Formats: sequence, structure tokens, C-alpha cells
Amino acid sequence: MALRRRTLRNLTGGALLAAAVLATPFIAHGAPGTGEAGPDGGAAREGSRTAAAGDSLRIYSNNMENLVRNHSGGSCTRISGPEHLKSVLVDDDGKTGTDGVEAPDLLVLQQLRGKGQAEAYADQLSAKFGLPAGTYKAVVSAEDPPEWGGSHHCDSSALGDLKKKQTNGLIYNTRRLGLASGDVSKYWSAGWLKPGTAYGDGKGCTLYKPPNNDDSAANEHKWRRTSAIAARFTVKGTGTSVFAATMHLPQENAKHACGGDGDKGIGGSGIRLGADATRLLKDSDVRVVGIDANRTGIAADTLSEYGMKSYGSKPTDGSRKIDYLFVRGSVGSSPVDHTVGSTESNHLALYGFVGL
Repeated sequence: MALRRRTLRNLTGGALLAAAVLATPFIAHGAPGTGEAGPDGGAAREGSRTAAAGDSLRIYSNNMENLVRNHSGGSCTRISGPEHLKSVLVDDDGKTGTDGVEAPDLLVLQQLRGKGQAEAYADQLSAKFGLPAGTYKAVVSAEDPPEWGGSHHCDSSALGDLKKKQTNGLIYNTRRLGLASGDVSKYWSAGWLKPGTAYGDGKGCTLYKPPNNDDSAANEHKWRRTSAIAARFTVKGTGTSVFAATMHLPQENAKHACGGDGDKGIGGSGIRLGADATRLLKDSDVRVVGIDANRTGIAADTLSEYGMKSYGSKPTDGSRKIDYLFVRGSVGSSPVDHTVGSTESNHLALYGFVGL
């Protein structure tokens, strides 16, 4: 359907703060200049543009790699929040950096450092469109995930250290979307095949969490990066319900699909929805799943039992397509195949503008 834009009337709203515990998500909003999303602590305001309401939801998904980009040869580059946003957000023609780029409604993200980075990134997004700090808020699966790993393939230890904490999150526009405290799921674990375990059509798979995690001294907390989270939002003024989930599957999913205990996942993809998330999904009109699946060849209709299909078929990580955006809703056509080639990350962002 054609996508139309109009200015959003000022609406009030926001999400309740939830205390972060191991099995409970964290809901955050930022203060200016805090966190670790970029060295400048904030972006210059871009005029007085306000969030676009129109008849569509502007949704993006990206593994932002802790805003540290790996290059061949071992060098790494730190990317600021504003730089990343500029490289991802597009207009209706799929172009970045134009006057037609409107404020997004929902960002589905993988590989955030935690609350601090999510807060700073959310406020940098608000500042980009001349909106007050706190207009964008965050839901993360872990407030402060423990560190894991070594250099993370960076010859600079300082940059490698920035990738040692990893979690997943949702950034949403409170002027468009409301969130009740009971509408955030508990986190759920990805599945994996522990090295040395025999595999057969899901046999040997376990949930990637203690005691079945990668429990070496350097990697015992690595499982936190694959802890998924979901939430159900309500579009203000229409009452339309919007389910969103963010997932990051282990690298082992590339060769051995594992969704859980003895389970190869939906359609042999390694994708699994937690019970609490499924409850929220079933009560939602629009449904969105953004995922770094670490697996190629996942069919566009893999989540068809939930009424969703995947958008974008181009490679997202070098020559491989391992990132997916599944949507149930009327998604507008994309002149760039829903894949943003300019993304300042090792993973290209996907987007979909969903009609309401």
C-alpha cells in the first residue's frame, strides 16, 4: 500500500521502569550524554522535525556489533550512535541522509553492551529529530551482562573490550507506541549444540544457558548475548497491537540448527519463541521478529505459522545472508530490497514500513 506521511500530534506516554533481574527484562530511558553509544555522548539536533505518524510504522533491525566494526587484518573502528543512525535510517526510496528520512518507530537490535549504551543510543536518536531526551526508550534483555571473550578480533584491546558485554534490545518511540509493564516477556535462551556432541535432526541440542553453556573461563557468560527478549506495544490513537522480538543465535547454528532441548527450531532454522513471548505474539495485530540467525538459507515463509514472512534477500554479512526481518503486516515495497547497504556495522540493517 502507498505510504503517506503527516506530522504527529504531541502525545504523552512512556514505559514504566522495570527492575532488571536475571529472568526479567530492563526497560530504560536515557539521560543526555550518558552511556557508551558514542564518544560525543549525543548528536546535534537536526532542525525541529518530529516523529512521523502517517499510516505506517517505520521499523528497522540490525546487529550493531556494540558499535565497533571489525575490518580485515584485525583492525577495528568505533562507530558513534549518530554515525550509525545516519547510515541506517532511510526515506521511502531507501536512501539515507535525505530530508525524507523520518523518525523511526521501532528499532530491533542485537549486540548492545547493556543499559548504558541503549540509553545513550535512544537519546541520540531523539536528538537527531529534535525531540526531548527520553522520547525513545529501550527494552533490553540484560541490564549489565557480564564480560566474555578475549580480543574479539580487534588488534586494539580497548576496542575489543567494548565488545565483551553483549545483549539484545528494542528501541521504541513513545510518541507512537505505548508499553504496559506486563507486556514485556521474560528472556528466553537460544539453543545450541555443545562442541563434541553428536547431532541428528535436533538430537543433541540443548538450551544455551547454564549448565549447558560454553563454560570455559573466557566464555562462560557468552550465552547472555543470545538471550532473546520481546514486547507487545500499542499504537497510540489506533489501539493496534505490535509484537516485536529480537534474537541472536549462536555461531553453531550455522551448521547445526538448534532451537532448544532436542529441538532443531521452527522449520529447521534454529529459531524458537519463548512461551512468554508467544503469549504476547498471539494477542498482537502486527508482528515483528528481527534476528541474527548466524545461518544462511532460512526460507521467507519459516514463520508462516505466525502469519509472518521475511523481507530482504540480499547478503547482510559479507557474502552471506544471516540476518532476517520477519513481519506480519502490510509492508511497503522497497527499492533496495529492504536492505540498507550503507550500514555502519559488519551486518547490514533491514527495514520494513508497515501500513496501519
